[in-house]
Amino acid sequence: MSDTFFTAAPHWRWLIILYFFVGGLAGGAYFLGAVLEWFGRPDDRPVIRTAYRVGLWGAVVSGLLLTLDLGRPLRFWHMLFQSANLPHVMFKAWSPISFGAWALLLFGGCAILSARLLREGTALAKLVAAVGGLLGFFVAGYTGVLLSVTNRPIWADSPWLGALFLASGASTAAAWLGLLGPKRGAAESSLRWLSTFDARVLVVELLLLIVFVASLGTLARVWVSVWGALLLVGVVGFGIVWPLVRHARPATGSAGLNPAVAVLIGGFLLRVVMLLASEGIELRRGVAGLVR
Repeated sequence: MSDTFFTAAPHWRWLIILYFFVGGLAGGAYFLGAVLEWFGRPDDRPVIRTAYRVGLWGAVVSGLLLTLDLGRPLRFWHMLFQSANLPHVMFKAWSPISFGAWALLLFGGCAILSARLLREGTALAKLVAAVGGLLGFFVAGYTGVLLSVTNRPIWADSPWLGALFLASGASTAAAWLGLLGPKRGAAESSLRWLSTFDARVLVVELLLLIVFVASLGTLARVWVSVWGALLLVGVVGFGIVWPLVRHARPATGSAGLNPAVAVLIGGFLLRVVMLLASEGIELRRGVAGLVR
């Protein structure tokens, strides 16, 4: 049996789940905005502006969620600076947590510049978008990498969690921008691009999810549980397959729940399942279920 079943859970709960979801969406949104900044058309400006604002507010909310989860919020700055040696920074190249804290801070700075301070379409705006887009790409996927180095069941038993979270962040970002677009003057061509992008990345997310579960080997039996049912029905069925069907048949999808809403719910449920399934595994249950 994997030695991950003999480690203590970090007891992360809803604040971290929300952080994983909001951070992935924010990073993915800014990245899409940066792509359109470089390769889009003038008609894409409303979507670009919306993407930058989503990135900005997502970075702010993510920082607040992380700070509140510390238990002693006023000590958050200790993750960035050496308390006994100010103003020297605190950066640990071997620590995903340290990498993540700085990436989120720098990403937020780029989002502020893009959303509030820089003139649209200038060379400087494109340069900041390129840097911020790479940081957003990192923020969207690093939470999965963070889980994979914790030596916990499910999280540490597959190398595919970072890629899965990255794809999910991209799909939820496209869905959210598609929902906001009509109210913010988005052109029909921009909305079609977001819809097409979302459909393609949902296929990638589904394939990555299949690879992730398969890579667990015999440990995949942990999904024979309520969390496995939620993964299959809520994430795969409702959050991926159903929106794909609606994307493939837009003429029949004028009524009912918007598929973008289903994508967002599915992306959130993915984080819920991944976090709480591992957190809920107890030593005796693991031994009883997997040693036989």
